[in-house]
Amino acid sequence: MIPEIVYILIVGFVLDILFGDPDFILHPVVIIGRLISFLEKSIRGFLPGTKTWERVGGLILTILVVGISTIVPFLAITIIGKLSHILRLILELFWCWQLLAMRSLKKEALWVYDKVQDGDLVGARKQVGRIVGRDTSNLSMKEIIKACIETVAESTSDGVIAPLFFMVIGGVPLGFFYKATNTLDSMVGYRSDRYRYFGTASARLDDVLNFIPARLTALFMIIASKLLGLDSGNAIKIWRRDAGKHLSPNSGNPESACTGALDIELGGDAYYFGKRYEKATLGDPIREPEAEDILNAIKLMELSSIISLIFFVLIRTMAGILHF
Repeated sequence: MIPEIVYILIVGFVLDILFGDPDFILHPVVIIGRLISFLEKSIRGFLPGTKTWERVGGLILTILVVGISTIVPFLAITIIGKLSHILRLILELFWCWQLLAMRSLKKEALWVYDKVQDGDLVGARKQVGRIVGRDTSNLSMKEIIKACIETVAESTSDGVIAPLFFMVIGGVPLGFFYKATNTLDSMVGYRSDRYRYFGTASARLDDVLNFIPARLTALFMIIASKLLGLDSGNAIKIWRRDAGKHLSPNSGNPESACTGALDIELGGDAYYFGKRYEKATLGDPIREPEAEDILNAIKLMELSSIISLIFFVLIRTMAGILHF
């Protein structure tokens, strides 16, 4: 028997491709973000600002945010399921749709592409600033292109493949578990003075959860690059050589596979909160990055995501048939 989660994932994935994030209701990530801000302020208000207590406060924040973000949808699905099986399915489909971000990421990246094509440096800086965490006010056009591609590559894992991975294992509640962790990392997981210790727990949990999805994403990107006629051989080479150079134990996997497939160099030093951080380069500068590389990165994201869906659905279907 094919598990219901298989149908939920397929329909949710298709809805995301067709419509992107539904804008008629507040997005779960926005709600989680507000919860993080509220709890961070509350926790910092009663704990001392020492290194040890900063770590403790960050751990408390992580437990509360992840716990609430997982338990609430689990209870909602369970309670509604007792009232109506159809309503439960609709709710899970809707949340699955919301937890995926491929269409939205594509739209944001295409806006960067349009600004670059128009030669609008100010507009391109502003637009890429919507999807990256670094300072963008002084980026050159080449740096803007690279930053956009890096984000598309990394978000292929964070925004699509990782949520699919966790939902195929534990349904929508586990998808929320991942999304809450990822949102925490994006908000407090920095190495800045404010979050160096407070964000440790969130960053470590995010590292653990993304370990497998990030590496699967790299593999799916290599397959996708072959199907798209990109440099799959170089993608394998750069992934094996450069994935470990990234400051993140996971982000280097999709980014290195992507940069290898495109035959360009990504990475390098960047500014965050006004401070320069040294970052290794990934890939070889076989040629200079250009606007069309953003489009190829988007194609890699789309096809890699489709491949991942097929892979996860087949595995989960076989597990259901074999009653595993």
